[in-house]
Amino acid sequence: MIEEEVISKAIDFVKERLSGAEGGHDWFHTQRVFKTSQSIAKEENVDFLIVSLGALLHDIADSKFHNGDETVGPRIAREFLQDLQVKKEIIDHVVLIIENISFKGGNVDQKFKSLELDVIQDADRLDAIGAIGIARCFNYGGFKNRLLYDPSIPPNLNMTKQEYKNTTAPTINHFYEKLLLLKDRMNTKTGKKLAQQRHTFMEQFLDQFYKEWEGEL
Repeated sequence: MIEEEVISKAIDFVKERLSGAEGGHDWFHTQRVFKTSQSIAKEENVDFLIVSLGALLHDIADSKFHNGDETVGPRIAREFLQDLQVKKEIIDHVVLIIENISFKGGNVDQKFKSLELDVIQDADRLDAIGAIGIARCFNYGGFKNRLLYDPSIPPNLNMTKQEYKNTTAPTINHFYEKLLLLKDRMNTKTGKKLAQQRHTFMEQFLDQFYKEWEGEL
């Protein structure tokens, strides 16, 4: 099967699997990550098929929506790619990307590295910051029925992986526990440049948020 056909089938598969998903982790999120990955990949010496499949399948079964089980997504991706008779080395690489792409708290080391993962991870993190990132953050907070903000609950910057997964803190805390940290965790030159712009936008948003919270005119 030619690469274009594999990618086309992956697009159809992900669209169907993510139909009705939470708005911050739906097909449109995957589509943005896919497109951004392709743009970043043009500046890097990477395998285009691996980048495309990794981007398309990276959130096929986010553990947040599967009782914290991090094995579901990699298993579904592997079975899908095996059905398409994709080469084993490509499947293994894509699965490793899915297993290692997510931010798991500020104190968790990534166990696998590759240039393809660098590209997709940057694209995924870019979608978590800036205007879209803010919208996704509050959409998920509403989905989980979390408070917008509570000044008496400070951000926790020293969470373990399990604490990070199980946190019920207000949505504003997530900016400090993840979103504002991402600018300095970008891998590629393009990712770093775009992240700076979006990081600045989030800082401006927070300044405005606190002014309005305090009723400042």
